[in-house]
Amino acid sequence: MRTRVSHRPPTEETIRRLERSSGALATRAVARMDDQLPWFRAMPADRRSWVTLVAQAGIASLVEWCRNPDRPPRLTGEVFGAAPRELVRVVALKQTVDLIQVTVDVLEDHVPSVAAPGDEDALHLAVLQFSREVAFATAQVYASFAENRGAWDARLEALVVDALVRGERSEELSGRAAALGWATSTPVVVLVGATPAGVDDPHAAVRRAARSLGSEVLVGVHAEQLVVVLGRAEDLDEVVERVSDEFGDGPVVTGPVVDGLGRAGESAAAALAGLRAARAWPEAPRPVAADALLAERALDGDPLARAALLERVTGPLQAAGGEVLETVRAVLNSGGNLEASARAIFVHPNTVRYRLKRAAELTGISVTDPRGSWTLQVALALAALDRDRSLWH
Repeated sequence: MRTRVSHRPPTEETIRRLERSSGALATRAVARMDDQLPWFRAMPADRRSWVTLVAQAGIASLVEWCRNPDRPPRLTGEVFGAAPRELVRVVALKQTVDLIQVTVDVLEDHVPSVAAPGDEDALHLAVLQFSREVAFATAQVYASFAENRGAWDARLEALVVDALVRGERSEELSGRAAALGWATSTPVVVLVGATPAGVDDPHAAVRRAARSLGSEVLVGVHAEQLVVVLGRAEDLDEVVERVSDEFGDGPVVTGPVVDGLGRAGESAAAALAGLRAARAWPEAPRPVAADALLAERALDGDPLARAALLERVTGPLQAAGGEVLETVRAVLNSGGNLEASARAIFVHPNTVRYRLKRAAELTGISVTDPRGSWTLQVALALAALDRDRSLWH
């Protein structure tokens, strides 16, 4: 049983002045939320507008409560206004407490300018007691939704992962992730692979593995493939290695690391394309980077991989001049025999070595490495086909 603190209520003049100032105070409260709460800044515009309405309704409720201090504020009817359920679903209890605290801080800061002369202490105490009443009411509302929250979070997580797989980029996506407690600016990588057989809850196993290393994580199943989104400020490779153990048999492919959840769709697209093409490289490590499968992805019809080979491999080689490209072709044609390559293009073997070093610096690929040789052959072949097509059209 809570005991209310009795004190002299604010005068009617103070209450009227508070009423007249309610719109401006709500605007200042929302502006301060934007300055102080990063998760609030990441919310979509429609949900931010809800919070503005809530702040306005909360101050209006304070006015009514000052006139009738023995009646507790009705949270759903007066403070949360028109959208209480939506706010409960997308804003965590801790975040709601933060919103209340910011609003109370703004009210306290403006007590001297709002209260009638000599009524400052009365209004200050009223604000403090009202904020306590709202805090208790907030806890009751969240408790009433607690049983459904887990199911809602699971559905929300599935929607976020599905949106990433479909390549969606929107404020709505960031808002959904923020509601799940995700820091949207964290570096992100996406892993895909088979769902493990005989595991009752693969989602839980993945979450435990990721969180044991301090990583944020989202998990979903898309067309029988396990899709995992990981976020951590540093050493993501360590988390990727650990989490890959929780996938089923077969390859596990990782997309490139991107700078935030808003670009995670790019990582997901590359990882899924890599998973489709991974069967062409049976000896691939596990996990394997999608970028290590550019040749296989391009042969499988992935336009992103084809464009990446042009940008990273054939383009730089062509821009370096004919001698470097001629030497790379000679080494490929000779099966990697540097002496035979040198004889074929009438240069010294050391010249061949120098040019191959230059090619590796430009592309990040070694011609004498079996995988590098394969990637270069595919890249050059596709570039030749593209050139021939451009001549025909």
